[in-house]
Amino acid sequence: MSEEGATTPGLVCSHHHLYSALARGMPAPPRTPGGFAEILELVWWRLDRALDLEMLEWSAKLGALEALETGCTAIVDHHESPNAIEGSLDVIADACAEVGVRISCCYGVTDRHGADGARRGLAENDRFLAAGGRGYVGVHAAFTCTDDTLAAAADMARRHDVGVHIHVAEGPPDADAAMRLAGLTDERWLLIHGVHLQDDHGLRGTVVHNPRSNMNNAVGYADPVRFAATSPIALGTDGIGSDMLDEFRVAYARLREHDVTASPDPPWEWLAQGWELMPGARNDTVRWSYPSADPWHLAYTPGVHPLDVTIDGEQVLSGGTATRVDPAEVRAKAAEQAQRLFAALDELD
Repeated sequence: MSEEGATTPGLVCSHHHLYSALARGMPAPPRTPGGFAEILELVWWRLDRALDLEMLEWSAKLGALEALETGCTAIVDHHESPNAIEGSLDVIADACAEVGVRISCCYGVTDRHGADGARRGLAENDRFLAAGGRGYVGVHAAFTCTDDTLAAAADMARRHDVGVHIHVAEGPPDADAAMRLAGLTDERWLLIHGVHLQDDHGLRGTVVHNPRSNMNNAVGYADPVRFAATSPIALGTDGIGSDMLDEFRVAYARLREHDVTASPDPPWEWLAQGWELMPGARNDTVRWSYPSADPWHLAYTPGVHPLDVTIDGEQVLSGGTATRVDPAEVRAKAAEQAQRLFAALDELD
C-alpha cells in the first residue's frame, strides 16, 4: 500500500442529468410534492421547461468540473429541455470537452409536450448521432411515451448502432414498463433505476442503480443484486453530482441495510461496470489522496479526493485544481445562470 496515494482508472457516472447542477437552491415548488409523480410534475418537469442553451452550457461545465474534482472522468448524460431542444446535445458535449471530461449524450424523448415535442426530441438524437456524437437515443420513460414513440426510438437506436438510454420502472407510475418495452430492448440499452421491475423482467441491457436518488424520491430499494444473473449492473447518480466514490458508499450502505452479510465488493463491481460503457476511462488515471483503493477501505473512509487526473494523455487536474478551465469562473458563471433559471421558474404557470 503506497503512501504516495493509490492510482485507479477514471471513474464513470453511468447515469447523470448535468442540467441539475443549477438546481441547488431553486425556488420551492408551488406546493410540497406528496410522492414520486408530484416530484416529477412540480420540480423536474418545471425545471426542464425553464432551461435555455446558455443555462445548459454552464450547468454542463459545472457538472463536468465537479466530476473532474471527484475523480470521475466520464459521464453518461440524459438530457431534457423542451424549450431548447435543437443543438442542446452539442452544447453539452462541447462544454464537457472544454473541461476535458468524456461525455456520452442523449435527448430524453417524451410525449409530455405533444407529438411535435417527441418528433423534435427524436430529431435531436438523430442529428447528434449522425454528426458523429457519442451517445444513445434517449427516452424519458415508457409511461410518458406512446407505443409509437418507443418503437421509433428503438428503431433509431438500431440504425445508429447504439442503445436506448431510458428510465425504467423508477416509480409506481412506470411499473408496467417491462410490458411496454417487451421486444424492443437489446444488450446496448441502459435501463435506469429498475426499482419496480420484476426479478424476471425479460428486458435486455445494463441496469443502472442510483441509490441516493431512489432514497431521495422514496421510490423504494431496487435491490440490484437480484438482477446480477441476467443483467450487468452499473452505478449512476441521477443528477446528484458526480462523486462516484460517494455514490459507491451510499450503494454499499443501502445494500448492507438490506443484507447485513453483504460486502462492498458488489457495489464496487457496479462502479467498475461503467468502464464497459465508457471504455476510454480505463486509460485515464486518477491519483488519490488515500493510499489504498481497496473497496473495504474506501467504503468507510470519507474525504478521499483526487490529487491529479489524466484524461486521454492530458493532465486535466493537478494538485486538485483543473488545468483547462478556471474553476472560479465556471462557478461564478454557473451561479449567474442559476439565478436566470430561478427567475424563469418564478414565471412559469
